Amino acid sequence: MALRTIRTNDDEMLRKMSRPVKEITPGILMLLDDLKETMQKYDGAGLAAPQVGILRRVAVVDVDDGNGITELINPEILEHSGSFIDQEGCLSIPGKAGTVDRPMYIKLRTLNRDGGETVIEAKEMYARALCHEVDHLNGVLITDKIIEYVDIDDKRVGRRKKK
Repeated sequence: MALRTIRTNDDEMLRKMSRPVKEITPGILMLLDDLKETMQKYDGAGLAAPQVGILRRVAVVDVDDGNGITELINPEILEHSGSFIDQEGCLSIPGKAGTVDRPMYIKLRTLNRDGGETVIEAKEMYARALCHEVDHLNGVLITDKIIEYVDIDDKRVGRRKKK
């Protein structure tokens, strides 16, 4: 595993659509491991491949809810409902955070590292983090969705919950 450099702000890579993974190769597995290590190092709640300069539909999420790290390969949101407005930050947009409206509930289909299809149902913060990472795979940033910017004195905005 290796720490990757997180791309920030106006890096054009963050605005590009990621390509689907056609085959789960050792390189894709290494990317998942590197994303996990990098996310944990910077205390993020998630990290997507474009944030480290790789335009593949791969991401990881961990909101410290006891479910551990969720690996996403070719994630697709199948259903969503409700509204959950809360503060959100992003490792790729340092120094900025704001309130963002995300679905309260989502149902998402993804592949796991073994190539098996998995369906995830998520609510609240878990749903928010999954949607945030899927947005990254589509070239969408929180700055596109922020309703109102917030003071980021709270260092935990956009970070994993502390136990």
